[in-house]
Amino acid sequence: MKIKRILVSQPAPETEKNPYSELAEKHGIVFEFRQFIRVQGVSARDFRKERINFQDYGAIIFTSRVAVDHYFRLCEELRFSVPDSMKYMCISESVAVYLQKYIVYRKRKISFGNGQFEDLIKTIQKNKNENFLVPLSDIHNQEIPNRLKEEKIKFQSAVLYHTVSSDLSDLNLDDYDAMIFFSPGGIASLFENFPNFVQNNKILGAFGPTTHTAMREAGLTLNIEAPTPEAPSMIMAIDRYITEVNKKK
Repeated sequence: MKIKRILVSQPAPETEKNPYSELAEKHGIVFEFRQFIRVQGVSARDFRKERINFQDYGAIIFTSRVAVDHYFRLCEELRFSVPDSMKYMCISESVAVYLQKYIVYRKRKISFGNGQFEDLIKTIQKNKNENFLVPLSDIHNQEIPNRLKEEKIKFQSAVLYHTVSSDLSDLNLDDYDAMIFFSPGGIASLFENFPNFVQNNKILGAFGPTTHTAMREAGLTLNIEAPTPEAPSMIMAIDRYITEVNKKK
């Protein structure tokens, strides 16, 4: 199946020249962008009701840049100064690098995996004596908490932000040959807006292990998967997929 139009469930890049525009030019395809979900941060007032104290945790597990943003936002609102001794465990290098927005990267204890939580768990096991905080959305897959329980890791999940579905009623999904998702919330928004959605021949891509799981649990076929060792970014995964499809012509 020839791919001509791809719907990306994220806001459009801020610059005209970006990896998507370069890929579009390379393969003669069109990318369209639409934010499937909106993120609303939990207020400091509501978070206090959870009786979770940031100072009780010497390590933190970040699975997304959104989680990073809302952790440091709440730290500021709660007037909590993150100690220099804090250990950061990030699902991928891109999330780890994003920490530079808030901390002096080279002076901190930062570890990261290859995008798969199973890879990061090895580092977490080496720090078993730590008490871990796991920032999450209210919509999240249980894979990470369950895996930590299996390994008998001391941790606390903390909902720092809510994921709200956008109104997509003006979209005609038949206009697109492929759709790309970046979170379980995006999958939930798809079915909230289009409860009768059937994949048929539509190509679906997903970034991140929790999104992969959410897609499969929804009964959908995952065609384009990232990150992988061969394609650490979604752009690379799309490029590889289209290249392979074109070879079969």
